[in-house]
Amino acid sequence: MTTPQEIIRMEEDIVLTLKNIYDPEIPVNIYDLGLIYEIDVEPDGVANIRMTLTAPNCPMADQLLEEIHENVAKVKGVTAVNVILTFEPPWDRSMMSEETKLDLGLL
Repeated sequence: MTTPQEIIRMEEDIVLTLKNIYDPEIPVNIYDLGLIYEIDVEPDGVANIRMTLTAPNCPMADQLLEEIHENVAKVKGVTAVNVILTFEPPWDRSMMSEETKLDLGLL
């Protein structure tokens, strides 16, 4: 069984991992882009990631989801990865980090 401190560390490591995965259409990582809604690691090491896409018909969705699965599965302590894709609430620019908005010239 995983301790609460180990779960926090895994969640932090997952965030760092997601910050190295970039949306293929926008030069911004998926975490700062605001595509990740929730990260929850269960005591048995299962990582549940609730996320969205910039658009429901994103042509790169399969590639992006595969990259998330592959990379998060490498995080120490993670035993399985579940990506839950949702479009509620729908993504919009307000979900980006302030730094990302600044980098993209949206502020």
